[in-house]
Amino acid sequence: MAGHGSEGGAGASGKVTCAAWVRRRDDEGPPGVSRLLVAFGRGATASSPPLVDLLEFDARACSLASEPLARILVGEEPADTPRAIAVHPGGRELVCATAKGCRVFKLVYRDFGIHLISSDASLLQSVGPQKCLAFSTDGAKFAIGGEDGHLRIFNWPSLSVILDEPKAHKSFVDMDISLDSEFLVSTSNDGSARIWKIDEGSPLINLTRSPDEKIECCRFSRDGTKPFLFCTLVKGRDVLTMAVDISNWKRIGYKKLSAKPISTLSVSLDGKYLALGNREGDFCAVEVKKMEVAHWSKKVHLGSPVSSIEFCPTERVVISTSHQWGAEITKLDVPPEWKVWQIWLVLLSLFVSSAVLFYLFFKHARLNL
Repeated sequence: MAGHGSEGGAGASGKVTCAAWVRRRDDEGPPGVSRLLVAFGRGATASSPPLVDLLEFDARACSLASEPLARILVGEEPADTPRAIAVHPGGRELVCATAKGCRVFKLVYRDFGIHLISSDASLLQSVGPQKCLAFSTDGAKFAIGGEDGHLRIFNWPSLSVILDEPKAHKSFVDMDISLDSEFLVSTSNDGSARIWKIDEGSPLINLTRSPDEKIECCRFSRDGTKPFLFCTLVKGRDVLTMAVDISNWKRIGYKKLSAKPISTLSVSLDGKYLALGNREGDFCAVEVKKMEVAHWSKKVHLGSPVSSIEFCPTERVVISTSHQWGAEITKLDVPPEWKVWQIWLVLLSLFVSSAVLFYLFFKHARLNL
């Protein structure tokens, strides 16, 4: 059975509007604080302005702390409500999108605690509502895709502009950056998908599709072997998940994994699982190697479209959000990943067993002499 976690630390503060995992490095931060944190964007209420909360995640209990480790005010108006959060791979910065633009916050570890501090990023603060935010895996690039179809790619943290394309799309639906930080894929509300060459700051190719097809969600593979691009494809009444070979941008194949329209797509950090959230509040986890559903969670968001879903960096756990119900944490019913200490324990057991068998064999041989 799947386990569920509540939003945590809500109190009089607003509903969770977006969420993201924060993975702290082993050599950072105060002692006793979990290496896994969750950032929540919260909307305004009559008594609380829009906020960003940082909460500790207990992997064993699969739950969040009841009170935030850190909290920061995003603004005073409803337009300051967080819409999306992107966390830098280093775990030291996060970008929060609002109706006005983007705010940057630094995670500072000091005085035996964690603090969220606003960082000056005037270039991002007035860009307007952004639909998509993405850091590259190495953290050296940052991209935003606007509701107005405007694509911007920056070097990070300097925010020097690599690409500024006002007419990339009619309006953004989804966006992702490849594992090697070479390519960016973006999809539009007209059903088209475009590949961009990041370092050159230019479009490379439009993915081919027939007139009755719409490409919606998109994510690059993450396992580091043969690189693929996964996309959700609406073809007539069918909802399909297709794989594209990024060496030639041709389709490898597609499969029907969900009968319901897909609203969001995610890939685990090790590339072994896909998560597909649908517009009726359900989601499934798919084993990439077999392209088969390994886990279903029904009515997690009770009929409200899943607006985002993100895998925990170290556990088989996801955090999903919807506009109506906020955030839910779900433990997946899939085989757990082997930890390094578990592998060493098995090897040690094999070594001890071999030594015991060798001793018994040697002792038995001597008695027979």
